[in-house]
Amino acid sequence: MKSPKDFQRAFRQGNRAQGDVLVVAVVENGGPVTRLGLSIGKSVWKGAVQRNRVRRVFREAFRLARPELPAGLDVIMMAAAPGLKPNLADTQAELLRLVAKALSRYREKLAQAQASQASQASQASSGPRSVSGAGTNADDHKSGPTPERGS
Repeated sequence: MKSPKDFQRAFRQGNRAQGDVLVVAVVENGGPVTRLGLSIGKSVWKGAVQRNRVRRVFREAFRLARPELPAGLDVIMMAAAPGLKPNLADTQAELLRLVAKALSRYREKLAQAQASQASQASQASSGPRSVSGAGTNADDHKSGPTPERGS
């Protein structure tokens, strides 16, 4: 993932899960491929050499875990705490665990939203109608005598 819109969508619509080494944000992308986004800030690692090493470890963990991940996801990996030196095996295991956790939360959130929309739609179509204003017309409330026609 490279587009800022993809990152924004993942942060807004997706769910996060945090572990010891990394934080993962997961959202379904509607495509056939699971994509990776990395967010390694300068506030976490001051030196470029350290940031690049963390990126390499995170990318490799994702590459090795990709066959076990569901297709059609956007996964953003972020460092959980400053100064940690991530180990590849631990990072890969944590990635799989956190993606499963965040994805289940994301799908629960989607199911709740769909159930809420379905209940609102059924209430709107079959629910009781409001009495105030029902069957009234602006002409029904004119004051004064009705004007006669033809004179």
